[in-house]
Amino acid sequence: MSARAGIVVTGTEVLTGRVQDRNGPWLADRLLELGVELAHVTICGDRPGDIEAQLRFLAGEGVDLIVTSGGLGPTADDMTVATVAKFCGRDLVVDAALEATIADILKTMMSRSQSWAGADFEAVMAANRKQAMVPVGAEILPPVGTAPGVVVPGSDGQPTVVVLPGPPRELQPMWDKAIATAAVQEALAGRTEFTQATIRMFGLPESALAETLRDGEASIRDFERLEITTCLRRGELEIVTRYEPDAAPVYSDLVTLLSDRHGDQLFSVDGATVDDQVAALLAGRTIATAESCTAGMVAARLTDRAGSSSYVAGGVVSYSNQAKMDLLGVDADLLAAHGAVSEPVAEAMVAGALARFGADTAVAITGIAGPGGGSAEKPVGTVCFSVRLAEGPTVTRTLRLPGDRSDVRERSTTVAMHLLRSILLTAGDAA
Repeated sequence: MSARAGIVVTGTEVLTGRVQDRNGPWLADRLLELGVELAHVTICGDRPGDIEAQLRFLAGEGVDLIVTSGGLGPTADDMTVATVAKFCGRDLVVDAALEATIADILKTMMSRSQSWAGADFEAVMAANRKQAMVPVGAEILPPVGTAPGVVVPGSDGQPTVVVLPGPPRELQPMWDKAIATAAVQEALAGRTEFTQATIRMFGLPESALAETLRDGEASIRDFERLEITTCLRRGELEIVTRYEPDAAPVYSDLVTLLSDRHGDQLFSVDGATVDDQVAALLAGRTIATAESCTAGMVAARLTDRAGSSSYVAGGVVSYSNQAKMDLLGVDADLLAAHGAVSEPVAEAMVAGALARFGADTAVAITGIAGPGGGSAEKPVGTVCFSVRLAEGPTVTRTLRLPGDRSDVRERSTTVAMHLLRSILLTAGDAA
């Protein structure tokens, strides 16, 4: 039996949906990577009674570790540390060294930002002093912002509790320090070591994958030793498999089965995303984008990683016909004859992007994202793509993509990335 854990995400803004929960899924992945069995992820508001109810629920489920996120700020509704202290039966005390650390952080922040101009340091420090109060016996995790984390060791059959801040930019850097503490290591001493691997596919229906997995269950020996999770994400199928190291041959048989059945749709067996692969294939090249219905979303994906300035030359959002003519040189007669959403216009846009930026690679998208603007000939979801290399081929496609406006736009960016991957791979093979 593996060690078990639960996650409590606090924050009324998360509970009501005003802020998307990014911490629960991120923490869940980290726990699974450690071989910890995740029992529950709960979300509650900032009320102390509701936070304590979640802690008691998870303790009643017999978890070894509870991880909380949020509620560590200086305001009155930040009550997580005090609630955890009460739950664990520990008093809160001011840690003098931590108080000095927070004071130094605040002084630095106030000296660097004009927004603090004229602020009284003592008043600011008084408001933040509650962040220096920690449960007796807890281990302090140094703050990344101004809020420290704490680890409260379990006792008398109660789970160890890790208390982390809410902002992901503060929580994530604190994680490694939290799991390295003696209390967490002791709580997770019974964990099972797992290997986790990710396969990605594009262009395969979920039903076809489900049928293949059923066949695998019947044909692969010890198939039940694989814990397989499938997810449709951005129009791609993601297959995440966890297994104990001695079940590696079983996983190898699964990879062989998927490769044999769906080799044309399988594009990643090492977890790399299509964005990762396109970035690698663009080494030594420059790319330009021309977008209509996606309004810069492809350019955003291309520039989402550090170092992209070495290969992204620039992009044009040509939403109107006039912009297509003025910025990309699309001929007015072409627009009149075929309409903005057409393969000839997509090809003219991609040629215009190459010329405008002096790039050697380009991608263009023009489509009808909806909910209006469709016709019998070109219904909502009709999107035309064109990718081109200066030295060679142009690939142009028209697809009918399902979903609402947001779905069509996001799926369009995924199609564009896969068309880029394909043409760049072809170019590499020909070189």
